[in-house]
Amino acid sequence: MQEKLDQWIKWMEYDEILAGKHNAPHNILGLHEFGKGQVFTVYRPEAEGVTVTDAKGKNPVELEEIGKNSGFFGKYVSGKNYKKPYLLHIKYGEDDVVTTEDPYSFAPQISSDDLYLFAEGKHYQIYDKLGAHPMTIQGVEGVYFAVWAPHARAVSVVGDFNMWDGRLHPMRTLEVSGVYEVFIPGVKTGAVYKYQVLTRTGEILMKSDPYANCAELRPNNASVVTDIRGYKWSDQKWMQIREKEDRVSLRQKPMAIYEMHLGSWRKRVEDDDDGFYSYRELAPMIAEYVLKMGYTHIELMGIAEHPFDGSWGYQVTGYYAPTRRYGTPEDFMYFVDYMHGQGIGVILDWVPAHFPKDAYALGQFDGQALYEHPDSRRGEHPHWGTYIFNYGKREVENFLLANGLFWLKKFHVDGLRVDAVASMLYLDYGKDDGEWLPNKDGGNENYDAIHLFQHMNEEFEKEVPGCMIIAEESTAWAGVTSPASLKGLGFLFKWNMGWMNDFLEYMQMDPLFRAGNHGRLTFSMQYAYSENFIQVLSHDEVVHGKGSMINKMPGEEADKFANLRTAYGFMYGHPGKKLLFMGQEFAQFREWSEKRSLDWYLLNETYHQQMQDYVRELNQLYQKYDALFVKDYDPSGFEWMSCMDADHSTVSFVRRGNSTKDQLLFVCNFTPVQRDQFRVGVPCAGKYEKILSSDELRFGGIGVENSKQVKAQPVMHDGREYSIQMNLPPLSVTVYRFDYR
Repeated sequence: MQEKLDQWIKWMEYDEILAGKHNAPHNILGLHEFGKGQVFTVYRPEAEGVTVTDAKGKNPVELEEIGKNSGFFGKYVSGKNYKKPYLLHIKYGEDDVVTTEDPYSFAPQISSDDLYLFAEGKHYQIYDKLGAHPMTIQGVEGVYFAVWAPHARAVSVVGDFNMWDGRLHPMRTLEVSGVYEVFIPGVKTGAVYKYQVLTRTGEILMKSDPYANCAELRPNNASVVTDIRGYKWSDQKWMQIREKEDRVSLRQKPMAIYEMHLGSWRKRVEDDDDGFYSYRELAPMIAEYVLKMGYTHIELMGIAEHPFDGSWGYQVTGYYAPTRRYGTPEDFMYFVDYMHGQGIGVILDWVPAHFPKDAYALGQFDGQALYEHPDSRRGEHPHWGTYIFNYGKREVENFLLANGLFWLKKFHVDGLRVDAVASMLYLDYGKDDGEWLPNKDGGNENYDAIHLFQHMNEEFEKEVPGCMIIAEESTAWAGVTSPASLKGLGFLFKWNMGWMNDFLEYMQMDPLFRAGNHGRLTFSMQYAYSENFIQVLSHDEVVHGKGSMINKMPGEEADKFANLRTAYGFMYGHPGKKLLFMGQEFAQFREWSEKRSLDWYLLNETYHQQMQDYVRELNQLYQKYDALFVKDYDPSGFEWMSCMDADHSTVSFVRRGNSTKDQLLFVCNFTPVQRDQFRVGVPCAGKYEKILSSDELRFGGIGVENSKQVKAQPVMHDGREYSIQMNLPPLSVTVYRFDYR
């Protein structure tokens, strides 16, 4: 019998197993037919002996150790009576016997078709194949592990279930795909693991799982086995309605977005890096507040797993894992589910532009550039200290595209705000001469990133109807929100960074100098319909020494608040969806910091409470009148009444909805000067009903008196046949409702 075993063993593979260099261990380990019999082989270093039985624990066969203290056990048995799966009884000591099914007796769970689609960049559910997946195979419970590491010499799964010993569970590579896999019986959810990667140069790397759905809480960084299939969703009605939406209908809906950082919105314990509320605790608190304030959506910063709190989630190491700072993946599912139950949409910030160099993560994953471009001029942001994805590699494209679908499908999120799009589109973004490599035509456009966006947005629209993909793109790149079929990038919305920069520069000026910079206020309407814009005052504007929104405003305290009310009123009247960052709604004085809660105590002070009331009123007004949203991207939805009065720093304009009724007139004064008997050109005769003024006493204004209703007079003004007269409050926005005649 020993002679038969010696004939079967492939001694070169035997040596590779012992050396930890075998990339196809199933070839030599497990149960194999040989002639008229069967061969069992097991590699268990440190074991004293191994016995094989059938699945019922019967018909024992004691294996023999091949070589002195090799840990490699084998046996030839005549006949073909044993079937997979069978049991291994591994003896480490007199009273220390481990019984398990043999990991090397199970077939791959990834097909050739899966591998082909992945290599083509078109396996849109690759997250169901790669990663760690609890499953039952042939009646045996365990976890199926699969990872892409094409440059590796060998890969093993290590974890708390095998004493982090890379010799115990080496993986096999499938065909020429570079995908390694193994099914390990007995591993349960909650198990902690990594991949031990042996590189071509002999270096051993310990890597977390790129497709893991859960990770340890930082500073620990191993992956955690979890099963995200068990959550029972209750948002079926929400999802059914969402599926019926299309690009046109979404553009015509109101969107008042509350941008949030979960860890610092409220903290359970201040001055505690881990004093966070959980996803489940935050859900009712946030929903109640968001509904009270009249927002339609929340946008969450930094949910994908990241090691450094100070990156706010924009240095991602776990693209397929909600951060453990606030709980488990199921807890985050509950959070989204709860929001949907309250009628609140959820948008996630998503970061395909770059990733950090942490040794345990994606960088140099299998000993060589894998996820990043191999040429540092394409593969690194020198001033950011991060890697850039290799968008031209199909498997990397698949990783990113499937990741977007993962959040939209598995976690039911309603949209993705894609971070730093400009850094992806331009090869020279943030780089000095000599630090970047031109494209094949000598230009600075990144053709691979363009292809990724077009492919991604087309597939997102097909796979997840009703989802919203939003670009944070800070340049004048043409066609960001044009369909990919028309050679655009295919995004649904784009952040209006140009408006934000011009407007904040204008608002920060002493009103004395605003007259000479009137164009900063009005220029945005020159390009307002070039893209589907969202007007944003985001977290980026209240960090890194830029000051809080209220502290950007000039003047003494009362003037600061009046300026900010005017700014918000103008923003809500301007075409485009709306986004405010948390804390801005009650005029937090301090810059935002991820280390502490918002300064909620400020709401005990009158001005801050009044500012919060004012923003709530703006949101309610915004949702009540379709003139403020339904024609955001239609020139017929906006008309200047006056935009040339630079000397007085005033503007007036009309917003129109789908009918001639409930149209709105905005009159804005950006100076601290009250102008009595101020005449405003209007589009038609009729009555104009005042429905909101930022100068109202309840909002902290001085309460300049005006009639609740005023009738247009046939007095030509601002080139209009009709006009109204009002007392124009200082630093204010006044809104009138009228029916067009």
